[in-house]
Amino acid sequence: MSLKLEDVKGLGKKTVDILKKEGIDTVEKLANSELEDLANIKGIGKTSAQKYVMNAKTLLKAKSKDSDTKTEIEEEEVQETETEEKDEEEEKKLQEELKKLEEKKKNLQDKKVENGDFILLKITGRTQQGDIFRVSSEADARKAGIYNEEKAQQGYYTPEFVVVGKPGFINEGLTEAVKEMKYFEKKSIRVPPTKAFGKREPGKIERISIGKFTKLNEGKNPEIGKEYRNKKGQSGVITNIVQGRVIIDYNHPLAGHSIDYNLEIIDKIEEFDEKIKYFMTSKGIPKNNVSEFKINYIKEDKTIEITIPKMFLFQNLTYVKFGLAMDLQTNMADEIEDVKFIEIYEKIQIPTTPADSVMQKVEKYNKEHDENDNQS
Repeated sequence: MSLKLEDVKGLGKKTVDILKKEGIDTVEKLANSELEDLANIKGIGKTSAQKYVMNAKTLLKAKSKDSDTKTEIEEEEVQETETEEKDEEEEKKLQEELKKLEEKKKNLQDKKVENGDFILLKITGRTQQGDIFRVSSEADARKAGIYNEEKAQQGYYTPEFVVVGKPGFINEGLTEAVKEMKYFEKKSIRVPPTKAFGKREPGKIERISIGKFTKLNEGKNPEIGKEYRNKKGQSGVITNIVQGRVIIDYNHPLAGHSIDYNLEIIDKIEEFDEKIKYFMTSKGIPKNNVSEFKINYIKEDKTIEITIPKMFLFQNLTYVKFGLAMDLQTNMADEIEDVKFIEIYEKIQIPTTPADSVMQKVEKYNKEHDENDNQS
């Protein structure tokens, strides 16, 4: 709403008419009037002129503040509207995803898995003594009392990614059991040592002198229960130190045990990009970093190009890249033949070192000195 002269405190109708005859017909003009000129108008003295100008400025300031407040309210209303629209859009997407999942589950319900299917398998593994060592969720890990924050950050408590019927994902006993299951079926099985973690082999137990062990272990003394990795890359556990010798067991801790498993197939992975993502995480790439790897699939050439992010350029990914390439070529052979890893090293601007600066000054001095000698 626009302001009128009548809105200025202290101005009567007669004074308003006088001001308008003098060309002061708005509050803004009154507020910007020179006091001397205003006081010289017939019927308006110096004191009244000061009062009118001050009241006009006060009125304009109040309007400006009210306008700012109104603007802020309008902006807040716009933001709230945008937030509501965004929330509605996200809710809509969520509902669409849930609908797709429900349809997917309906289509897969009671359907038997087939060799080559990409699935997610929920597993609970325990020894016959009842000790749980493997779960597929953080909640189950806490419930079992085996939760470890470091393992949780590494994505350890997640369902197992499996290609049905293919070796290298789960042990032989589980592989055989899964082949006979249906989607969303729950199953309990007992796997003998030979198809779980193997029999205990005396040949995998090493006895070496404390002196030799310390030398091989970078000068560190042996401790019972500590892990040790030999030059061949084998991991073992120090089980005893007796008569000057260190006993290292390279058998799997669960070797020789029959294992009880509770299984449930909870999903089928069908999207190309999703399969790539799961193969990457299965090779140790953190789930939170997978999206940083740029994937380019050239369908006609059956070639996939994977650009390594900057943060991974200076890490030794040789075995990761080799294993990932083998997995993709073996398990997605119909779609992928060649796997290319792209590493981009941007040019680094090297700042001038102090030594360079000194040499430049010396060269400049010599050049100037030579020029002066020539002029002489």
